[in-house]
Amino acid sequence: MKFDIITIFPDLFKNFIGESLLARAQKKKLIKINLHNLRKWTTDNHKTVDGRPYGGGAGMVLKVEPIYKAVKAVKSKKGKTRVILLSAKGKTFDQKKAQQLTKYDQVVFICGRYEGVDERVAKHVADEEISIGNYVLFGGEIPTMVIMEAVSRLIPGVVAKEESIKNESFAKGATKEHPHYTRPEVFILNGKKLKVPPVLLSGNHKDIEEWRAKNSK
Repeated sequence: MKFDIITIFPDLFKNFIGESLLARAQKKKLIKINLHNLRKWTTDNHKTVDGRPYGGGAGMVLKVEPIYKAVKAVKSKKGKTRVILLSAKGKTFDQKKAQQLTKYDQVVFICGRYEGVDERVAKHVADEEISIGNYVLFGGEIPTMVIMEAVSRLIPGVVAKEESIKNESFAKGATKEHPHYTRPEVFILNGKKLKVPPVLLSGNHKDIEEWRAKNSK
């Protein structure tokens, strides 16, 4: 899968995509991540990407023209592509949407900034608007990271032990994953013994699976 990110702050992504499993996935050619500076598609000497809102109001609005040119330039002519505008008024992202996005060959992210993005981008350039929650951020860069990571880890081979994906939170209709424990068996905190549930130490796989199922709803 290929991710193309259109932003005015491409450097924000460099450490994120260069570490951990995302870096390994790129090295294994399971995913490809391209960063695009929106200012590349401006026409004036100041590389202006925003303007004052019509009708007045605070802040600046990202212009439709450079975004349209950027999407047109990076959008693949082959395969299935989804163009996503990160927006506070978009539909809230969830695990179901992450799974849906794995069906595409390319996902293009448009990272909003400032007061917002010209509405013509949402209606005529992007395929959909997505939010990661009911709150406002400085821009769409962090939401893009969230979505890209959630989608990438569902691509076969990105996570070595794919069994962990099948049994984690929001899988198989569960709203949360079962609790996890590891050594030590007993941890003393403020004089209190905090013990691992006995069933997990029993070796009885049937009882363990039942306990996990019971604690995953």
